[in-house]
Parts: sequence; C-alpha cells; structure tokens
Amino acid sequence: MTPPFAPGTAPYDPPTDPLNILHHDAHVLVVEKPSGLLSVPGRGEHLADCLIARLRGPFPEVLLVHRLDRDTSGVMVFALSRHGQRHLGLQFEKRQVKKTYVARVHGEMAEAGGTVDLPLIVDWPNRPLQKVCHETGRKAVTDWTRLQAGEGESRVRLTPLTGRSHQLRVHMLALGHPILGDPFYATGAAADHPRLMLHAERLKFRDPEGGQGLSFSVPAPF
Repeated sequence: MTPPFAPGTAPYDPPTDPLNILHHDAHVLVVEKPSGLLSVPGRGEHLADCLIARLRGPFPEVLLVHRLDRDTSGVMVFALSRHGQRHLGLQFEKRQVKKTYVARVHGEMAEAGGTVDLPLIVDWPNRPLQKVCHETGRKAVTDWTRLQAGEGESRVRLTPLTGRSHQLRVHMLALGHPILGDPFYATGAAADHPRLMLHAERLKFRDPEGGQGLSFSVPAPF
C-alpha cells in the first residue's frame, strides 16, 4: 500500500547524487544538503532515508545540530563530537549563528528590502503548516533584500533573525510574494516549479575548538 502523504507534498523520492562534503575536522562536519532529502528520518520506514543516515556511513559519530526543511537545499553543519554538538547548539540557541538564504519569489518586489516581524504558530488543523498569529504566535523576524526583479518574479536574500519552522516561507507569503515551487504555501503558477526555490547559501559560526569564526557557502543551484 502506498503510504499517506500530507496535503501539498509529493511521494518521497529523494535524490541519490553523491554528497558534497564542504569541511570536516574533529568536532565539525559541514555538508551541502540537496533539495528533496530529509535532514532526519520521518515517521515510517518509507521516510528512513535522510541526510544524517547517509552521513553515518563515512562519519559514524555524526550528531545533529539543526535542520533544514526537506525541500530546502544548502549548507548544514553537524557535530562529530559531544563537545562540538554542545558548543554549536548553544550558538544556535543564543542566535549567534548567521544564516543567509537565497530565494526566488512570485511577483516583482517594489521595495529594495525590509524586515518582516510577524509571530508564527503551527496551524493545527493543517499541520505541518504554520501561520501568523499575533495572540499566541512566537516571535519571528526576517530581514530581506531584493537582489533583482523582472519577468514576474524576484530574487531575494533572506536573513532569519529567529529560527521558527517555515519562517521564511510564511514571511514571504505574508508579503504577498510566496517562494516559487513551495508545495505548502504557493498556488497556481507560483507552485508550478520543479522544486522549492529556497537555498541556504551561507552559514557562519564559531569553531568549537578555538573560537575562530568559520564561514561556508554554496551558490544557489537556481
């Protein structure tokens, strides 16, 4: 029997390309996650294939630090020691890690940039979708910069200052510019793209061993 899938999602068919390892040392592993591959296992055997499971082959000691949505591509950091996991986890908790994304969004944005400050909460009847809620939502802030606009779409750089689920996707939707190819929040022509046009372009954090700043980037494949 074919397993059930949430509304707005396709059957799970992750890519099989070799992983791109950007960096590894005694405490840190940095990789490029492809679009369409889960960061961690989902519920059920059909969702067992994921990035951390694939990494356990060459790096049996790999430990989770953060996640990217299945359909988002880009730079991810894992830990290779308990010390590294604790150190990196605290950096994420204290919002010391700088994450920069690139997205293609529907419509030509008139302004050069701005900040979206809209609280988010899970939309329980439609989970895993999220929604803006000023009464019970958790604070969510995103800085954005228009890189170019034309032919009915815009290319933007997004910097989340908080780390809520689906934050960038819902904030762009709230501006009236859903991310192209978004299976949850885009509709019509905006949804008709081969993938979610969201890519974690750059990740900056401090080395758990020594404290020096580290920065890793991968250009968007779109």
